[in-house]
Amino acid sequence: MADLKTTQNDTDPQTVIESIESEAKRADAARLLRLMAEATGDQPKLWGPSMIGFGSFHYRYASGHEGDTMKVGFAPRKTALTFYGLQGHPNSDKLLASLGTHTLGKGCVYVKRLDDIDTDVLRELVAYAYANAEETLSSHS
Repeated sequence: MADLKTTQNDTDPQTVIESIESEAKRADAARLLRLMAEATGDQPKLWGPSMIGFGSFHYRYASGHEGDTMKVGFAPRKTALTFYGLQGHPNSDKLLASLGTHTLGKGCVYVKRLDDIDTDVLRELVAYAYANAEETLSSHS
């Protein structure tokens, strides 16, 4: 079985935010860090070189593949804020429909700027996804 590349480490997530060149993107990432910490009640941890996650759990698929992952998280990429763990929950489609301007990938939600979305809806989506992360992942295994 291949080693997982995205693992939690001891680097302070604030260092990722401080390294963002764009002042606007750096401000969005700092706001997002606070919002997600409040919504989850958890402390941020760095996963890999640039993903900021909240909470973690161990999973095992029927195929035997297993590992540890964050419950929810984000990465402040150059082109967009990339969210992880927000899709696939019973309420996620309804909440995403009222989120604002975003695009969806296979397992990610992409937002250009926080001002493009309703942060109250994002907070609700993050809290819901965080609370249901383990149940949702196990239903897809």
